[in-house]
Amino acid sequence: MLENYLPVLVFIVLGILFGVGPILVGYLLGPQKPDAEKNSPYECGFEAFEDARMKFDVRFYLVAILFIIFDLEIAFLFPWAIVLEEVGTFGLLAMAAFLSLLVIGFIYEWKKGALEWE
Repeated sequence: MLENYLPVLVFIVLGILFGVGPILVGYLLGPQKPDAEKNSPYECGFEAFEDARMKFDVRFYLVAILFIIFDLEIAFLFPWAIVLEEVGTFGLLAMAAFLSLLVIGFIYEWKKGALEWE
């Protein structure tokens, strides 16, 4: 019974080796000459002047939601367009319902002012 899980174990071990192996090789073989300049914090060429954990304006989150809406739309439209003849009228109506939900999301974003940056 346990011999059936050997390929899974080999796959997990190889995945870990391919993920961790290059990092370890780079760390072990790479030059390690730290100095104050290399260890200093870097942010756009000058020292950070604020805390990195400051609050963001809600518009950033609305733009992220807008990106997800259009990203999902494209991710579902391409495969649907390829098999449009096979799915028929039901597929057309299902995609129309999906796109109408996305339009509702877009209208929500528009009403909330996510497209305005002032």
